[in-house]
Parts: sequence; structure tokens; C-alpha cells
Amino acid sequence: MILNDNQIRALSEQGMIKPYKNTLVRQLQDGQPVLSFGPSSYGYDLCLSAREFLIFRHIPGTVVDPKAFNPKNLESTPLHEDASGAYFILPARSYGLGVAVEELHLPTDVTAICVGKSTYARCGIIANVTPAEAGWKGHLTLEFSNSSAADCRIYANEGVVQMLFFQGQPCGTSYRTRRGKYQNQRQRVTLPKV
Repeated sequence: MILNDNQIRALSEQGMIKPYKNTLVRQLQDGQPVLSFGPSSYGYDLCLSAREFLIFRHIPGTVVDPKAFNPKNLESTPLHEDASGAYFILPARSYGLGVAVEELHLPTDVTAICVGKSTYARCGIIANVTPAEAGWKGHLTLEFSNSSAADCRIYANEGVVQMLFFQGQPCGTSYRTRRGKYQNQRQRVTLPKV
């Protein structure tokens, strides 16, 4: 069953999402509009951390290998800031990695799926669908593809993806008990592992 806002709030009071906003935030205290974050009817919109954003770059003669990932294929991009807020620039037809501000600590009967926000989708930004399995804990590494022919801003400390939470019977082996390779991610981009 998909969890609603009341169920997500109750689980977050027990530590499922930290920090947790009680209401959907659409503007800052000074009135500046932001890409919404916080609870929705059946999900929770996570914010992109301002700590780092990495963009894939082609290195001639190399092939990206998920079994032997070369970190040189990623390049750090600077954080910019203007009257609209802090942002990273994802170049046209490129791919980037960021990380969520919020830390998730999923119970053994809850699995979450990360999906994109429609505001970014309308600009050509695709957020990869990413699972966070029952028992997973950490700051989720987020993946974005710019499918448009134009560079695009991705705002830091504002809503960037939505998490949908599903609850079922407790599983026999959680991500934590099987010692999953992406457990306990910090608020830094986590590279592919085997």
C-alpha cells in the first residue's frame, strides 16, 4: 500500500525522514518562491544538497564501466547564486549526480521509490527512478539527465525529486541485514560499487 501524508508524518516522527517539514514549502520566510519540498498527498519532496554536484564528462578512449568505475569521468560543477537562489548548471544533453539533503531511515516494512518532479520534467530534466529498499539508511544519491538542447539550472536546497513510500509485511531480509553496498550514505555523492 502507498503511504499517505499522515502515515509518512507518523513514521518521520519516529525518524524515517530527517529533517522533516510538516507542511509543503512553496516559499521561503522572506517570500521568495522555491521549488516545493516537504509532504505531498502521497509522497515527500526531497531537496538537493548544495554540497556537491558531479557531471559526467567523456574521456576519449574510455568506456564507463559500472564494475570498475573511474571517478575521472565525473567533474565537479560550481554552485552559483543569484536572486532566484543557489543552483548548479546541468549542461545540455548531459548527466549529473547530486545528493539529497534529507536522511532516510526506512523501516523494514517500507520501501521507497524516487521519481522526478513535473516542474523539472517540463524543462527536459529526467530524474532516474531509484529505489530505497526496506531497512535502507542514508542520504540518497540522485541522478539527473538533461534531455534538452539547452543548459538547465537545478536548484540546491529546494525540491528536486519526490519519494513515494510503500508499506507491506516486514521482509525476511532487509537492506540493512544483508549489508547492502549503498547503506549509510553520507551527504556526498556515492559512486557505483560492485
